[in-house]
Amino acid sequence: MKKKSGEKKYVRLLCVTPPDEKQKAGLLAFLEGKYGACEMDIVEDPSLGGGFRIEAGSDVYDWSIKGRVSQLRDSLTGATGGDNIISLLKERIGDFSLRRETSEKGTVVSVGDGIATVSGLESARYGEILVFDSGVKGMVQELGPGRLGCILFGGDTEVEQGSTVTRTGKAAGVPVGDAFLGRVVNALGQPVDGLGDIEAAGYNPVETPAPGIVDRRPVDRPLETGILAIDSMFPIGRGQRELIIGDRQTGKTTIAVDTVLNQKDKNVACIYVAIGQKASSVAQTVETFRRYGALSYTTVVVATASDSAPMQYIAPYAGCAMAEYFMNTGRDALIIYDDLSKHAVAYRALSLLLGRSPGREAYPGDVFYLHSRLLERSASLSVAKGGGSMTALPIVETQGGDVSAYIPTNIISITDGQIFLESNLFFSGQRPAVNVGLSVSRVGGAAQSKALRKASGTLRLDLAQYREMEVFTQFSSDLDETTKNQLVYGSGLMRLLRQPQHMAMSAADQTIALVAAMSRMFVSVPTEEIGMKLKEMLRHVRMNHRDIYDELGKGGALDDAMRSRIISAAAEAM
Repeated sequence: MKKKSGEKKYVRLLCVTPPDEKQKAGLLAFLEGKYGACEMDIVEDPSLGGGFRIEAGSDVYDWSIKGRVSQLRDSLTGATGGDNIISLLKERIGDFSLRRETSEKGTVVSVGDGIATVSGLESARYGEILVFDSGVKGMVQELGPGRLGCILFGGDTEVEQGSTVTRTGKAAGVPVGDAFLGRVVNALGQPVDGLGDIEAAGYNPVETPAPGIVDRRPVDRPLETGILAIDSMFPIGRGQRELIIGDRQTGKTTIAVDTVLNQKDKNVACIYVAIGQKASSVAQTVETFRRYGALSYTTVVVATASDSAPMQYIAPYAGCAMAEYFMNTGRDALIIYDDLSKHAVAYRALSLLLGRSPGREAYPGDVFYLHSRLLERSASLSVAKGGGSMTALPIVETQGGDVSAYIPTNIISITDGQIFLESNLFFSGQRPAVNVGLSVSRVGGAAQSKALRKASGTLRLDLAQYREMEVFTQFSSDLDETTKNQLVYGSGLMRLLRQPQHMAMSAADQTIALVAAMSRMFVSVPTEEIGMKLKEMLRHVRMNHRDIYDELGKGGALDDAMRSRIISAAAEAM
């Protein structure tokens, strides 16, 4: 951009040997063609080794030997392993061609709380990665007149006021690949489990546009959680976004972890993103994955409460990029965001530090877009796009069960349904504490096996009637026989839906249990004995009527003949 008339652009020429008059005139002609009138200051710098370097404000033109050596070094950055370093050097040196490097540099105006304010980078873009002279990287998050707001992916103690920052021209990305399964990494994809480096299959940008409608197909393949209360009434399909919501300590993470455990031998790659949690809680979750054999197909992305707000902000996007690798290669992926409430708080902290205006509950106005552009990337791709899928289970924490708060309502409007966990149910022993009235799956039976859909029948309606009846009759002692029977039946169903953590039920087990329950076979069983009686019944059918299990396991239909066989087999154990 040319200067206004009368103004001169100050230019600094660094060189080993000063140019003669002809060379100086040629350089000035080049600069004046780009910037208008220029005033050039010549500085001798033997460290360049040869050639020269021009600094015109934030623009740098490097024709020096030192700059070219830096180019070669950067091209070799990331080489790992002693066995391939010689061949890599030969390849890079053989292909290396010197180029005139042009870069744009700025200056740090202020730094603190993981935020750096930078001046002099007029052409930088939102989301672009900047490199500080200490080696710390940051990402542009705020574009202002003459200044940029940049979040730092490293200690802000390493960045000082007045230090130099350079544009990269690249958006943020993370390494991806199958080698990340079984590993624990931070929000930048760097291993934190002490098991050595990870060989990446490529790099994916942390933010990409969501697949368009033409690239998607209907969500019609089940992703089974192994939890009877969910698979029977609120089925989750591959490519769906199902919110898990409730107060703290109501079993939200347990449902997500059990879903991961149930994907064993089902060819589903799982990504678990821990945001703002205690490191001890994350370690316990990783140990659970390892103990049940789930870590081999799971990647854990960690941004703990002790990590900076920028790391917590970028973590879910990094995890999504890793999951997209599997989806885009025609495979199925499951990603869990635990939890997006803490993610929103981290973003709020960044936004306020960047000087953005606070809105409702002090969140910035774009907090809806923060999560929509993340969750919309989950999809079931069309066959033409490889047929892969990415299923998202975001977790949100409520305060006092208030689902009408700002962040919960935002994410409810983005997702395809929610599983609401109620504190009163949890503390009364009903676990998982699923509230039947407030939970919903907007995909419905389309993502449910035909046998299970038919077996569940009026289960949800019966439970809703029982909960309503229970409220109205708790103060009444004079009940008619029909009401009493309905209460006994409903309490038996509630007891049937209690399930110990990490004890998944197969689709065949769920179908048999529901057929028996909906046939009122547990009405005569004392409520406290229903759980034990259910185990005995399933064990009996599994051992003595294996043909029923095999047919249901292969997707067999639940017709009248099959229903009669199940009831007959179950009656033998009652």
